[in-house]
Amino acid sequence: MTAGMRTAIIAGQGSLPAALAARMAEPPLVAALDGSAPEGLTVDLRFRVERLVPFLRALERDGVGQVIFAGAVTRPRLDPALLDEATATLLPRLMAAMAQGDDATLRVVIELFEESGFSVVGVEQVAPALLPSSGVLAGSVSPRDEADAARAAAIVAALGAVDVGQGAVVAQGLCLGVEALPGTDALLAQVAGIGALRPDPARGRGVFYKAAKPGQDRRIDLPTLGPETLHGVAAAGLAGVVFEAGSVICLELDEMRRLAGETGLFLWARG
Repeated sequence: MTAGMRTAIIAGQGSLPAALAARMAEPPLVAALDGSAPEGLTVDLRFRVERLVPFLRALERDGVGQVIFAGAVTRPRLDPALLDEATATLLPRLMAAMAQGDDATLRVVIELFEESGFSVVGVEQVAPALLPSSGVLAGSVSPRDEADAARAAAIVAALGAVDVGQGAVVAQGLCLGVEALPGTDALLAQVAGIGALRPDPARGRGVFYKAAKPGQDRRIDLPTLGPETLHGVAAAGLAGVVFEAGSVICLELDEMRRLAGETGLFLWARG
């Protein structure tokens, strides 16, 4: 398969695909998995996993040579009746990867696109400004917050090594929750509801920490924060948000900073 030079966004749910498209010099082709439409973008091409090879051929037909994955995708239920012959030969490889977890699945997805002649790029190549570099972006960070952030970073690194999650909440050295399949919002809601189990907030309210998994392919599934995260952190009674500098996508960063000031939170890109 010989592909062209146009860029396609393989878009999932959320506002990241539109944020990327707005920063691209040329309008991209927008493709979306059936049932996972992005916000604020018109989808040019919808596809199903069972028809992956015809979808790859359609991208080639439309002059696409480069793809970028962006947005959240829910694992689809596969319908064997929809399989075409070419895709059926790839399915055992894809299913084996899915059984090993998200990282393995995403690696195989990238391999399939590359084997079909497409270049796969990441957010840092297309829109590096979405990945803030090191610094305190709002509020102030106390020594207690720094210690909690270091503890949370160690926890997230350990979880990421077994492909579990990209986030954790720590207060006074105690882990109040970790991010798993339900995601960030569920974690913060859980922390908001634990009540008497929390340590004395007068000694440190705790932090929410987010980072990429150790060794993950940075072209796909980098963690993402946005204004809604700040609302969840405030509702959970935490002191602020810490994230790994240069490895976490921040959507609407100006609004995030405004909200941090409004709610008394800090926002720290930790180097």
